Amino acid sequence: MSSNWPGSRPSQSSAEILPPESRATPGSYPDGRMAGYDGDPQPLPPRSTRGSRWATAPATYTLVGTNCAVYLAMVLRGVSPSNPSVQDLVHWGANFGGYVLAGQWWRLLTAAFVHVGILHLATNMWCLWNLGLLGEPLLGPAGVVAVYCLTGIAGNLLSTAVHPQIVGAGASGAVFGLAGVLILLLKAKLLPVPPQEIRRLRKSVIYFALLNFLIGGTSMFFHTSIQIDNMAHLGGFLCGLALGAPLVPRIGVARSQFAFRSWVAYSSMAVLLLVFGFGIASFWR
Repeated sequence: MSSNWPGSRPSQSSAEILPPESRATPGSYPDGRMAGYDGDPQPLPPRSTRGSRWATAPATYTLVGTNCAVYLAMVLRGVSPSNPSVQDLVHWGANFGGYVLAGQWWRLLTAAFVHVGILHLATNMWCLWNLGLLGEPLLGPAGVVAVYCLTGIAGNLLSTAVHPQIVGAGASGAVFGLAGVLILLLKAKLLPVPPQEIRRLRKSVIYFALLNFLIGGTSMFFHTSIQIDNMAHLGGFLCGLALGAPLVPRIGVARSQFAFRSWVAYSSMAVLLLVFGFGIASFWR
């Protein structure tokens, strides 16, 4: 969750989505289509070793490691491990609308790596790890990093637009962004996974989003020293849905075309966020 305080990833097949190399490869059709794309899904064996997990999800582990490294650096420099001050969070790159609108736009990204104590870090990293392991075989490592950064920025940007007076930090805007992308990708019927498993996974992601939105909504009625930044969650989630739509796989489309669509989607979203940012700055000035 994002918290705030008042105040300031070789096959010769042409199929788009392939299982990771460490998994068993389904049979291929003579024309190069992957088995499992036209009604004969092949179950994928579970990943059993640490090495295979890293091989199929390097970006996820790198992002989790980066978040943990930032937290450790904060603690080693004297920041409270459980209750950092507002000044400490701002010093380490948390999102504060007043500073962002004054030109410190980098805070929209760095805030996605700063956390408010060990519990906040642990819950966000658990969610990121689970969604990342599910999404990285579909998006690829570069895709996971792009989604994380773009949706994290989108969440913090919406938060700045709605309430620039608060300090916000946490990876949950990006986590909600990954959930939004997966909700659409897991709706595709072309993945080499049994349909019932796809439905189960998709329901799990949807329930995750709904539950966390509900939990976040409670902060509107029960005010504590740490409040949940619902706008960061919503901004990340909406950005994830927007990114997921052009990434849904299609029969017969070559992997290169999927890569091109991905590049267009990420680039277009970056431009949209830039325009949105200028609009917000103009409004508050």
